[in-house]
Order: sequence, then structure tokens, then C-alpha cells
Amino acid sequence: METLLPLAAKAGALLKSRGETIAIAESSAGGLIAASLLAVPGASAYFLGGGVIYTGQARLALLGIDAAAMATLRPSTEAYAMLLARTVRRRFEVTWGLGETGATGPTGNRYGDDAGHACLAVAGPTERALTLETGSSDRVANMREFAARALQLLTEALER
Repeated sequence: METLLPLAAKAGALLKSRGETIAIAESSAGGLIAASLLAVPGASAYFLGGGVIYTGQARLALLGIDAAAMATLRPSTEAYAMLLARTVRRRFEVTWGLGETGATGPTGNRYGDDAGHACLAVAGPTERALTLETGSSDRVANMREFAARALQLLTEALER
């Protein structure tokens, strides 16, 4: 977590200085993105909430994304990460939504992605998405890397 704190502090400072808010919908990072942002003193000025959207049941219960919305969409893609980001943004009525989905390891996911695969998206005044491939099967290291890259993506969007 210590390696994530400087990234979260930078993103948090930008959000605060701009008077903007964020909500998170993460999966493979397991809550590390939210925990990192919340570890920054004064996080209540910008962090409104979020959830770990690890299953289809969580996706429906927490974000209201049903089977019909998923009919033409595969999880662990940039399009799905963007759906998470846009949906959490809308549901929380925040400036920014951040979505993350992937396969932490030690094996790949049921969609055919290898361990170390993640898709990240930020939705707000600007939108960006990316795919990350760590090439590692180390579950904890991947979780940390997914969270770090998500925080960097957020910061890049905020600096535009």
C-alpha cells in the first residue's frame, strides 16, 4: 500500500484543488484503489464511494448493470471498464468515475485473458481507457500494479 500512497496523494490533491469528486468500481484490484484514495487525509472532500464489483451478482446489486446490458459486452475489456466507470459516475453523481477489471492470477480468467491482464477506464469531463498486461502470475503484485496504473490514469485525466 505504501507504494500507492504517493500516487493517491497526487490524484487526491488534484481532485481537491479542482473541487471535483470521484467514485470507484473496481474488481481485480480488490479495493486497493479506493483504499489508497481514502488513506489520503482529507479524502472526504473528493471521495464519495464505490464498490468491489467482483461478480455478476455484485455488478447487478451495486451498479444495476443487468444481463441485457452485458449481452454484447465481454468483461475484462476496455469497453466493460468504461461501462463500470460511466455507471459508477452516474449513480454517485460525481465528476469522475473509475472502472477496473481484469485477471490477477495466478491463472487467467474464464474469458481467456492471462494473469496480469487488466482494463482500466476513467469517465468524467474527459474519458480514457487502457489495457495493461503485466506478464506476471503474482496475484498480489498484479493487484498493486492494477491499482497503481488506475491511479496514474486518473491523474493523467485530471492533468488534461
